[in-house]
Amino acid sequence: MSRRIEIVEVGPRDGLQNEKTLLEVGQKLEMIQRLEAAGARRMEVVSFVNPKRVPQMAGAEEIMAALPRKEGRSRIGLVLNLRGWERCLDAGCDEANLVVCASDGFGIRNQGASVDEQIITMANIMGVRRKEDPPVTVTVSVAFGCPFDGEVPEERVVEIVKAAADLRVAEIALADTIGVADPWMVRRRVELAKKAAGHVPLRLHFHDTRNTGLANAYAGVEAGVDILDASVGGLGGCPFAPNATGNIGTEDLVYMLERGGFETGYDLGKLIEIGNWAAGLLGKRASSALSQAGGFPMTVPVAVP
Repeated sequence: MSRRIEIVEVGPRDGLQNEKTLLEVGQKLEMIQRLEAAGARRMEVVSFVNPKRVPQMAGAEEIMAALPRKEGRSRIGLVLNLRGWERCLDAGCDEANLVVCASDGFGIRNQGASVDEQIITMANIMGVRRKEDPPVTVTVSVAFGCPFDGEVPEERVVEIVKAAADLRVAEIALADTIGVADPWMVRRRVELAKKAAGHVPLRLHFHDTRNTGLANAYAGVEAGVDILDASVGGLGGCPFAPNATGNIGTEDLVYMLERGGFETGYDLGKLIEIGNWAAGLLGKRASSALSQAGGFPMTVPVAVP
């Protein structure tokens, strides 16, 4: 039996938050529904941020209200603070993904809070969370480098991971928000994070700014991580991270993994279509390699890990 890699689709959130073109709620809903039809089972669909600061993320409550609960589906809401957590609860999200920045420079610009202040916020949210509330996952952003503070010490990342694990969050992600990681750094930080996280599962989130995204994903899988974020069409970027480009494309990641004998549960042909369709709505071309190269008749895997 081949190893299954879970891909969390972040296109409706991370894929859209840095685009000049603002999609309507109906267009976002169609994107979500198409992605679920293509195999997405966990998806970051909304962000509970101030729409004045990030207008691309407006309409979060409307989107959640229009998505009926479905067995085997998890619709995730991004949360930055206690107010965001409250909105996430009221909207009925299946999961909350709380962001903790690994540098003061990025944290202050992105969330108006230092690293220490964000750790306190994380503790406060976990302190008020009830058993019946949705699980909280934590994403450590700029875990491999910051556009303002430069190199991020691995000790800082480990500190945040341990704090999150001690609070018993459901999952911890290391995010290369600006695409500066390399495979060797990924392996090292995954090994350290695993020790700090204990039994809490790890997830990885890569951007392809310097064309190392897939190599970093490969390194993470080789280091034992079974959960990866990706964005259809390679869409994405952060409005508070200068020059950060899109996430690794979901179709590129699926192609690489399934050619290697892994299972993902996605329909590659549908992903390519959705990536091109979504990019067209935004008035651009999908940046994923597969959307540009075209499909490939996948029959048997080339290699079985």
